[in-house]
Amino acid sequence: MINKEIQVVNETTSRPLRERPEDGPVGVVNKYFKNLSDKQLTQFEMLNELYHDWNTKINVISRKDIDNLYEHHVLHSLAIAQYINFRPEAKVMDLGTGGGFPGIPLAIMFPETHFHLVDSTKKKILVCEEVIKALGLTNVTTRWCRAEEEKEKFDFVVSRAVMPLTDLVKICRKNIAKESKHALPNGLICLKGGEDEAFSMKNAIEIVPISDYFNEEFFETKKIVYVQL
Repeated sequence: MINKEIQVVNETTSRPLRERPEDGPVGVVNKYFKNLSDKQLTQFEMLNELYHDWNTKINVISRKDIDNLYEHHVLHSLAIAQYINFRPEAKVMDLGTGGGFPGIPLAIMFPETHFHLVDSTKKKILVCEEVIKALGLTNVTTRWCRAEEEKEKFDFVVSRAVMPLTDLVKICRKNIAKESKHALPNGLICLKGGEDEAFSMKNAIEIVPISDYFNEEFFETKKIVYVQL
């Protein structure tokens, strides 16, 4: 269940503040992201009940892994937020979003950035749409289609899709806008495991161990891979 708000009075501003949870499922998010607004914190808390409920109807997360929702899925997605600070008005496509990762956690983290979630499985997009509606996110759109069918242009494509990096690059190159809004040139940012394929690519590539950001054992072999396109 979603934790109830606790009224704590700030003596200097007299504004009610949320208690910052250090324990419980959402604690691992608050551990690394200390400046979440009350609204963002509540939205992250809501993910627990929403995904546990929807996962009993449509299997978008392995049932063996659903209890690791925040570490293996939410925090994993937010590694991208440690790598880049998406600007307001930027457009980001989540390619092969599945149940909404990394797109939905990133949309909570960057409420002024537009995220477009694409997946070829209709039931997974349905879950995304229901979660987006329940969270009250207004900066997210979805599309049920194959990635090859999406022609819109974006500043970045993000992905956790289990697909060779070379294939991801071929599919999303057409979707990258020419004009950059960020110091980091437009391109693909994906979350990968222990694959070494990226080292052989000729594109401009940066590989960052997620263990640089998060100290949980799960992230020891996980990487952010950036490809300039």
